Amino acid sequence: MFAVVRTGGKQYRVAAGDKIAVEKLAGEAGDTVTLGDVLLAGEGDSIADASKVSVSAEIIAQAKSQKVVVFKKRRRHNYRRKAGHRQQMTLLRITDVGSGAKKASAKKADEPKKAAPKKEAAKKAPAKKAAPKKEAAAKKAPAKKAAPKKAAAKKKPAAKK
Repeated sequence: MFAVVRTGGKQYRVAAGDKIAVEKLAGEAGDTVTLGDVLLAGEGDSIADASKVSVSAEIIAQAKSQKVVVFKKRRRHNYRRKAGHRQQMTLLRITDVGSGAKKASAKKADEPKKAAPKKEAAKKAPAKKAAPKKEAAAKKAPAKKAAPKKAAAKKKPAAKK
C-alpha cells in the first residue's frame, strides 16, 4: 500500500520500508511519529479513502542537508558577497501505511485530557490579574474627562482673535 503525505510544505509518495528526508520534525533518533496529513492512499491501481489511512514512521536521524552557496555580485562595482546555508532535516523510515486511524485517534484523545487542566489553570490566572487593571482604568477615566473641559475653555479666546 502507498500513500501521498504532506509535511514541511512538500508532498512525498511513501510505502512501508521507504526512507525519506523531510523538513525537521521534533524528536530524537528512534522515536516514532505519525504523519497525519495523508492526501491520497491506494494499492496498485485502486484508490482508498485517505481520511482512514495513517502513516507511521521512525526517526532515523536528525541531520543537515547539502550546503547551498549564495553568491551575490554586481559587475563593475567590486561588490561580491558569499554565504552558505545548510537546512535542518529529519531522516525517516516509513514503518506502516494502513488503516491506523483508530490508533492515532486514541493517542490524540489522551493528549487533550492531559493538557486540559493546564489550559484551565492558565485561564483562571489572567482573570485574577485583569480585575486590578479595570479598577486602575476606572480611576484614570474621570481625570481624562476633566482635561478636555480646560482645553475647550482655552480654544474660545483663540477663536475671537
